[in-house]
Amino acid sequence: MEKTIPLSESLEDYLETILDLQTRNTVARSKDIAAKLNIKRGSVTGMLKKLASQNLINYEPYGYVTLTPEGEKIAKKIAYRHTVLKDFLFRILSVDEDRADETACRMEHAMDTRTFKKFVAFIATLDACPHRKQDRE
Repeated sequence: MEKTIPLSESLEDYLETILDLQTRNTVARSKDIAAKLNIKRGSVTGMLKKLASQNLINYEPYGYVTLTPEGEKIAKKIAYRHTVLKDFLFRILSVDEDRADETACRMEHAMDTRTFKKFVAFIATLDACPHRKQDRE
C-alpha cells in the first residue's frame, strides 16, 4: 500500500468539493467538480489521479468519483473546520457571509489540529458567557 503524503490545500479543496457533491448527488462527476471549483475540466483529471493513487477516492476516467472511507473521513474533517471557522467569522465577528466563507476556506488549511481544538474551546467559552448573551439582547 502506498504511503499517504500530506495533502496540499488544493487536494483538500477537491476532497471537500467531492464530499459536497457526493452528499447532494450520491456521486461526483469531474465536470461538476470543475464547475464548483471554477477551474477547467481538463485540470481536474490530474488531481483526481493523485487522490486515487492515495486511495482517497474511487475514480475511473469518464466515470463517477466517490470518496473512499479514508477520503470521506478527511473530507469531513476539512468540511467541519470550514463550518466552524465560517460560523465564527459570520456569527461572532459579523463578517458578511460571502467573505466569511472565502476567509474560512483559506484558514481551514493553515490552522494546525492543536490550535483548531483550542479555537473550538474558545468559541464554546464565548458561547457560554452570560455577559455575551446580554450584549446580544
